[in-house]
Formats: sequence, structure tokens, C-alpha cells
Amino acid sequence: MEKQYATDTSAPSTLDDHVHATKADIAARLRYIRRHHPEGPFSLAKLADLAGVSKRTLAAVESDEGANLTIETLVKLAHSLGIHRCAYFLDDQVFQQVNKELEFIRELQKSRAQGLALRSSHATPVATSTDQVARLLTGIIDAAAQARDSLRGAPPTSGEERHASGPLPPTNT
Repeated sequence: MEKQYATDTSAPSTLDDHVHATKADIAARLRYIRRHHPEGPFSLAKLADLAGVSKRTLAAVESDEGANLTIETLVKLAHSLGIHRCAYFLDDQVFQQVNKELEFIRELQKSRAQGLALRSSHATPVATSTDQVARLLTGIIDAAAQARDSLRGAPPTSGEERHASGPLPPTNT
């Protein structure tokens, strides 16, 4: 099974070629995650601050020459980005899996933000008292029970028999 590299699609022929290809992969993956992270994009300075490493180190990693990173630096980078699989920077399969997970998170955040914007643009008064909330919940429970009973073909029972908290709210039937 042949590994694909960011800068060259053929397997390296020497150890030096392998080291250079691995550095290029790490550089490409670091640039990618800085630009595409759900909480990003991150500048070199911001990521350096989050990871507790120097901006110079990150710039060297992303350079054409790459940098000899320590395992500690790779772990710090991964964890500062919320990535708990440190192989993200070294293994293409892990890189792809984590990116799919992060894309899913990004989509959830986008849909949540759209939902919040929609709700705030159509704001309605919210029940403020515990009694109001209790009455609303009782009405919902009773309506669900009535729907269940009617689907089963059984005659619906009254809400007063089911709940002692008060009469059913009016329905539009």
C-alpha cells in the first residue's frame, strides 16, 4: 500500500526523501487545519499562543524546508486544536477522518447559527413563570396522549383524569 505525499505522489526513494516528504505533509496539514478548523481560521500567532509554541517554530514547520518537530510540539499543536489523534499530522487516513469530523462540526455550527438567527428574527414572548411552563407542558402531554389514543382507536380520556394540575388548554379542532 503506497502512501501519497502532499508534494509528490510517488514513494520516496531514500531516507532523506522520506524525511522531506513527511515534513511537506506536516506543513500542508498544518496549513490546512489553520485555514479550515471550525474555530478558525487561525493565524500563526494565534495558533502559537494556543499551543504554547513559538510563532517562529510554526513558520518553520510551514516553510518549504520544514522543521524538525519534537513529538511534544506535534502533541501540543494537535491538542490545542481539539484533535486528540496526534497521527493527524503524520497519517493520511487519520487526517481524512478527522477532517470529516471537523467538517460535520462546522456544518452543525452553521445550522445552529442559522436557527438562532431565524428564531431571534421571529421572536415571540417567552413563558416567564413556572406556572405558565407547567401549563404548556401539561397541554403538550395531554395532546400527545389524545393523539396516541385516537391512533389506537380508543376513545380519548379527558385531561382532568390524567393530570390534576388543571383543565386542558383550548384546542383548535
